[in-house]
Amino acid sequence: MARLRKECTPTASEQLKALLGQPWPFPGRPPKHDLSTWTVTDDWPEHIPVTEAEVDVFEAWFGDLFDKLSGSCR
Repeated sequence: MARLRKECTPTASEQLKALLGQPWPFPGRPPKHDLSTWTVTDDWPEHIPVTEAEVDVFEAWFGDLFDKLSGSCR
């Protein structure tokens, strides 16, 4: 007795090929970044306002680390 073949659902790659019209991943290597064309700008203000609440949070998280690095003893 012959078995009926189940029709398999298409794989994700096959679905992308049907949607995009080309296989995924796209053929070829991705372009390398040309770092010589990058521009770095420093547009930060000279003084950055910081609230007391921000200082408290920073000290709560990193206070022990800075104490160890600076050699302070309690």
